[in-house]
Amino acid sequence: MTAHNITVLRQLKLNGMAQALLQQREQPGTYQALSFEERLQLLIDHEQQSRDTRKQQRLLTGATLKVAANAREINYEQPRGLNQSVIAGLLSCGWVTKHQNILITGPCGSGKTYLACALAHTAILKGHSAKYYRLSRLLMELSQHKADGSYSKALKQLAKYDILILDDWGLEPLKAAQRNDLMEIMDDRHQLTSTIMVSQLPTEEWYQAIGDNTLADAILDRLMHNAHRLKLKGESMRKVTSELTENEHLG
Repeated sequence: MTAHNITVLRQLKLNGMAQALLQQREQPGTYQALSFEERLQLLIDHEQQSRDTRKQQRLLTGATLKVAANAREINYEQPRGLNQSVIAGLLSCGWVTKHQNILITGPCGSGKTYLACALAHTAILKGHSAKYYRLSRLLMELSQHKADGSYSKALKQLAKYDILILDDWGLEPLKAAQRNDLMEIMDDRHQLTSTIMVSQLPTEEWYQAIGDNTLADAILDRLMHNAHRLKLKGESMRKVTSELTENEHLG
């Protein structure tokens, strides 16, 4: 009878519950002292945990984060201007539920992308969706979407992500069409979702980087008015890591 029930549970896509029932059957001594309600609760809990795990994995895969960053591995020892209490507050993910943005600036190699991905990873574990893009590649993709008639669909998809990471902002001058694309993205997401913008340029240079006064006002107003600003400094974390590794070998 139990084998039949397990088969039916799997047909109903209750795989977590089926696995838990199989475990109860294989270890009867562990569960025989429990009441029916307690054993049923264990089945329900296992199914919920299984679904949460599958959802997290699906969100992580879909986010295409550039690095497999983890908040527990953020380096606060190097003098980069990182305030641990500020980061701890952001890791609570209240900024996501409040539809606020994060602006991360700093020199090349200072750990901006890692920090952005770590914040997104934590949010994903809490059930939020995210997507990582290098801005230049996203703008290139949008140009292709215009050519094949799927531009509107692509914008709608971008608007759905709880968190959108746009990395390497300001590395290249924006063309007129790209400024319009960025405006569309920011307008769709304004006060509805959150954006993490990552750039080597300090925020005071972003206006000039956009290249059009009217669009710069509109884009930056939507991006900055409710944003948390993280300004990293110091030498490249890649250089620091390399030196530490070299010293370990020498030691």
